[in-house]
Amino acid sequence: MDCVFCKIVHKELPAQIVYEDNKVMAFKDIHPKAFYHILLVPKEHIESVNSERSEEKIKDLIFAVKHIISKEGISDYKLVFNVGKKAGQTIEHLHMHCLAGTNIQMP
Repeated sequence: MDCVFCKIVHKELPAQIVYEDNKVMAFKDIHPKAFYHILLVPKEHIESVNSERSEEKIKDLIFAVKHIISKEGISDYKLVFNVGKKAGQTIEHLHMHCLAGTNIQMP
């Protein structure tokens, strides 16, 4: 598979991982749009929010981000899903952006 996020999950590509469990991996965005910008991905390849089985994976991402944000001491943040190319989804692997801090730009 030629999916960048799958390669990160399988540790075939480097990433600054901030969280990992058996279902989710979170890492810093290489092109941050805010002071704090991480991406959360399910370890299983699912293309987008519109894909079958995405609901359970979205719950896993939300659970993980709540844990990360609590640990980081961040109280105000934005969660973003881009769904489809026209909406800015550049990698066809379900992922959620978590942005915090000043000067947040929409990914």
